[in-house]
Amino acid sequence: MAAAPSHPRRGRLLLIVVVALLLRAMAVAAAAAFRARDVLPLLPRRVAWQLMGATAHSAVDLLPSFVAAVAPGGAPAAWRGACFADNQAVLSLIPGGGAGSGAAGRNGTGGGISGNTSSSSSLGGAVIHLKTASPESWTCMDLYVFATPYRIAWDYYMRSNENHTFEIKAWEEAAELEYVKQHGIAVFLMPSGMLGMLLSLVDVIPLFSNTGWGQDANLAFLKKHMGTSFQKRSQPWSANIRREDVHSGDFLALSKIRGRWGGFQTLEKWVTGAFAGHTAVFLKDENGTLWVAESGYENKKGDEIISMTPWDEWWGMALKDDSNPQIALLPLHPDVRARFNESAAWNFARSMYGKPYGYHNMIFSWIDTMSENYPPPLDSNLVMAIMSMWTRLQPHYASNMWNEALNKRLGTEKLDLHGIITETERRGLSFNQLLTIPERDDWEYSDGKSTTCVAFILSMYKAAGVFAPFTESIQVTEFTIRDAYMLKIFEDNQTRLPGWCNAAADMLPFCQILGEYKMDLPEYNTIEPYANMNENCPSAPPTYNRPAGC
Repeated sequence: MAAAPSHPRRGRLLLIVVVALLLRAMAVAAAAAFRARDVLPLLPRRVAWQLMGATAHSAVDLLPSFVAAVAPGGAPAAWRGACFADNQAVLSLIPGGGAGSGAAGRNGTGGGISGNTSSSSSLGGAVIHLKTASPESWTCMDLYVFATPYRIAWDYYMRSNENHTFEIKAWEEAAELEYVKQHGIAVFLMPSGMLGMLLSLVDVIPLFSNTGWGQDANLAFLKKHMGTSFQKRSQPWSANIRREDVHSGDFLALSKIRGRWGGFQTLEKWVTGAFAGHTAVFLKDENGTLWVAESGYENKKGDEIISMTPWDEWWGMALKDDSNPQIALLPLHPDVRARFNESAAWNFARSMYGKPYGYHNMIFSWIDTMSENYPPPLDSNLVMAIMSMWTRLQPHYASNMWNEALNKRLGTEKLDLHGIITETERRGLSFNQLLTIPERDDWEYSDGKSTTCVAFILSMYKAAGVFAPFTESIQVTEFTIRDAYMLKIFEDNQTRLPGWCNAAADMLPFCQILGEYKMDLPEYNTIEPYANMNENCPSAPPTYNRPAGC
């Protein structure tokens, strides 16, 4: 019997794979005249996914990378692109009197966000003349974002040795023109181009999936970007907690690894260096009832507030939480517990009950230095661009997230982002310097004191006397979750830990009360409190090195 013919689809797939591999080999030999990743969209989905493992990018490639500021009258700005090795740009101002507004690319491909679609043309506009050369492949395409504090726009370039143009038809207002004259237009490169950005989405989107696939994506991301190890714990994965062994002030560190909150916490961990994504604290009342207090509790309206929840209710929700939380109990050291003023802690918690989560100062606990807190390619230029974009899209959101806090740093009131930038420059400061000014615990915002999950707990500790004699010289709103669990205030004798916490079996210095993976808290319980603690600390990944006394 004659052999059956092979399936035509399988034969075609095999041919495509062979051709792709041959082309890739030829590309290496021909000094990168072709890159396999450039043709992934042209291949059948199954083949593209098989080849993606060798060509896919990291989630960090979703972030634009600052490459240059193009100012009028200056020397040409030059940089290396993702695909075009040699790039130059100059900026020419256009006198007023033309028509139209906004931004446009040389073929109408530019897109952007600006706040005033009816800008007066009397201020004129500008044109960026950009030349691309030395492509790494004949399918090159570099994607750029152009930004000022007043607008964000984008364009892409595919042809080599050509003078491309990007036009701003009209300035938003006179202040934008003055800003550009002094500082230029910031140019950001998407490091992996259009295709790389799409492939990077493949790395990020699963982080928010409430599935086993999503959990695997979160674990892989943290292993890759932070060096986290996820070792399976011995059973049981949940502890039978005896209330008698838990005391007011004992700290809870949580790490969610799937779903919406798992994805957000994964990215927050990567940015800040914390190996936990949320915190809470125990309080015990005069009747012996155990409560969990936290900032960031989501109420029935969907608002995140400061709450106090009975332990049984809180624990029941944790056991049912489909984000698969890993939870550690960090008991206070007996000496610290002895000076913990329980009445003062309760008074503080009651005074904060129901207040909103500390969005006002959330990002400022992380930014302490001019450049050593940002995971590449994130930097202060990109932070300003993102702030500008969100100010245009969601002005109320922007006011909550940073405008009030930036006004506090300047001693001003009710300035919007553009007013803040103008005032910062008037004082001879850079925007980068403004971001690094330490937060003050006594600052009152429009809705009261602003505390994130960890700042709420440490503010309670401060009220309860934990930081004595440095109570007045420590600003706990400058602390991240990592800073909190590194404090040398927790139990350091494993033999004093309760028997139900499985510390010996897990080989952990604290009690992990829930989760299938061992929680890793590097440098746990190692740093004694000191004055002005954590006000000038770098935290750049992947090592997150912290110098002494910062």
